[in-house]
Amino acid sequence: MAVFEINPIVQSLNAIRQDWRIRQGRSREPGGREFPSPQALTRILDDLKGILFPMRLGPLDLRQESEDFYIGHTLDSALHALLGQVMLELRYQARLEPEAQIDVEARAISVVQAFASSLPDIRRLLDSDVLAAYQGDPAARSVDEVLLCYPGVLAMIHHRVAHQFYKQGLPLLARMSSEIAHSLTGIDIHPGAQIGESFFIDHGTGVVIGETTIIGKGVRIYQAVTLGAKRFPTDASGKLEKGLPRHPIVEDDVVIYAGATILGRVTLGRGCTIGGNVWLIHDVPPGSHVTQADSQGTRTCDPAVEGADEGSDPARV
Repeated sequence: MAVFEINPIVQSLNAIRQDWRIRQGRSREPGGREFPSPQALTRILDDLKGILFPMRLGPLDLRQESEDFYIGHTLDSALHALLGQVMLELRYQARLEPEAQIDVEARAISVVQAFASSLPDIRRLLDSDVLAAYQGDPAARSVDEVLLCYPGVLAMIHHRVAHQFYKQGLPLLARMSSEIAHSLTGIDIHPGAQIGESFFIDHGTGVVIGETTIIGKGVRIYQAVTLGAKRFPTDASGKLEKGLPRHPIVEDDVVIYAGATILGRVTLGRGCTIGGNVWLIHDVPPGSHVTQADSQGTRTCDPAVEGADEGSDPARV
């Protein structure tokens, strides 16, 4: 049996960790884990999916007459597990800002209760997303297929939950939730993005939606679309300024086809269509149709294009 020389490696890793903690101004705190766990959060999110859609994403042997019992039991368990993760994040925040005196346990209970109360609204929003996907994709044969199979819908389940975490002042848990979806779907939605009802991401791979993006109702986007920032302002010391509005505003009923890149705090007006592979850094008036050929300007929608069969659009694959 092989014998490996391990002690020098353990000692070297210990020295590196201590050096990191000293340089970051973090004292050594004895005890258990100090940060939320992605593994624990994954289990919580799986439970929440079953709670939101019990007969589709819940246990295999669930029957409709047992739905309420299953939801009540699972919700109680999930919320207690979530409470533990929230307390870890709030304690982490308290270490970073020791001057902010809060009762961590009381704050955590309040946050988790507020999140639980948001679940009916999350379900209603997700119902509109599922219906938008079914109505917007001629290949979809049922809303069940959409819910069970479409990566865009899975990404939105995670985003609707993550956005609530973000609103409740839990940016770490929010980002972890969105990154779990990112790893599963290839769709990267920052939890801070504000997304209206009936949102549909078709295909989805490579989609990026930035933190300060605002998306209205009935918006549809395709794979490899980026709603990103054009520049990153810095303060007097040269550090990036955080939280500034730097991503696009997409008004109601906009369609953005595959590969389009929209950068900066620009506005895509209501009902406009952005063609495939377009690069945009300026506002687009409502009702406009922008193609790659004329993406340096805009033109009014051609009724023939506007009413064309979606399947014939070269941006759709």
